Amino acid sequence: MKTDRRILRTRDTLGDALVELIREKPFDDITVQEILDRAGVSRSTFYQHYRDKNDLFLSDVEDFLEMTSTLLTRSGAPARRLAPLAELLSHFVDFRDFVAATAASGKMADVQALGRGYFARSIEERLRLAGVQEEPARLTALAHAITGSMFALIDWWMDRGMKADPREVDAIFHRMAWSGIQPHTLSVPSPSV
Repeated sequence: MKTDRRILRTRDTLGDALVELIREKPFDDITVQEILDRAGVSRSTFYQHYRDKNDLFLSDVEDFLEMTSTLLTRSGAPARRLAPLAELLSHFVDFRDFVAATAASGKMADVQALGRGYFARSIEERLRLAGVQEEPARLTALAHAITGSMFALIDWWMDRGMKADPREVDAIFHRMAWSGIQPHTLSVPSPSV
């Protein structure tokens, strides 16, 4: 079932208001009333969609992660690309102030916890598309291990001021990921990433 455009507009408006406020002050200091005032949305409308400001935040994060984690499959990218890390990091650079505010508010742990789930599922699908032959439980474990490595690399990159070129970090990630996959698990030759 497709969501009504008015509902989508309301959710987007509320999400945009929260993002603006996160850029201005710590998440814990933001009130639902401030979000409502900024968005021009009534309290009853807000509570039709969300339990509280944290629910709004996590809902927006989930939408972003769903869109980002499936980007390669939706765009028909070569199966050897396991995750759109360069695109994700470029987005972080473009919204550096929001990323910094999210981290300062202590919400980055929530973002990363959700992100691990979304990207693990997407990477597992990409491994299948690349022809990795592994029993289902081992393939899932492999996808989660690769995802954990990706998020460790993101932490490293962020801790160093987001200075390394996102494409270079993406290339490092893919070299590391593919070097950890046993050649006998591939049903196709393994060209370079």
